[in-house]
Amino acid sequence: MLYRVQKRDIVRASKVLADAFQRDPLWNKICEGESDLEKRFRAIFEVPVRYCLKYGEIYAPSENLEGVIGLIPGKYADMNVWHMIRSGSMGSAMRIGLNVAKKMAPVFKLVNEDRRKHMAGHTFLHLSVVGVTTDLQGKGFGRKLIDEAIGKSEQERLHLYLETETEENVKMYEHFGFRLLNRINLPIVNLPMWEMVKVP
Repeated sequence: MLYRVQKRDIVRASKVLADAFQRDPLWNKICEGESDLEKRFRAIFEVPVRYCLKYGEIYAPSENLEGVIGLIPGKYADMNVWHMIRSGSMGSAMRIGLNVAKKMAPVFKLVNEDRRKHMAGHTFLHLSVVGVTTDLQGKGFGRKLIDEAIGKSEQERLHLYLETETEENVKMYEHFGFRLLNRINLPIVNLPMWEMVKVP
């Protein structure tokens, strides 16, 4: 049984994800040249935490928040401005900074377009974010979180869709039964991204 993250956990959950993604190639490229990366990463990951709390579900292995996973129903997968305002994540987005936001915009435009294309005609869950704090990685917490997402998608007969920025994650997700749909090259940052789905 996983712990369902609450509003009171927003700051801690954001810190967990910021730590988990500190070596992620996409976010490091997007934030390249920016000051106070730790603070910026926390703001970046506070956005999906707040968004998932409003429109989906967000879980941790326990109240200790060893890791975090966020799931969003497909109809809310595109984070438009109105949804961000309603979720309370617009303030976090503003703290990311204009330079970072400018780099993010074309990246997420392409990612959203691809997701809509791949999932056309399907009801699905978007695995928005998953990460385990670095000092606890390799201890089974990530598996526990992903198993929860898979179990939910199987129970509700929903496709489970995700994007990942690292090739080693592709192999891990394939081990969980996901199949690769597409490898794209992201604009501005010139990095690859892999789009994957698990069919119930």
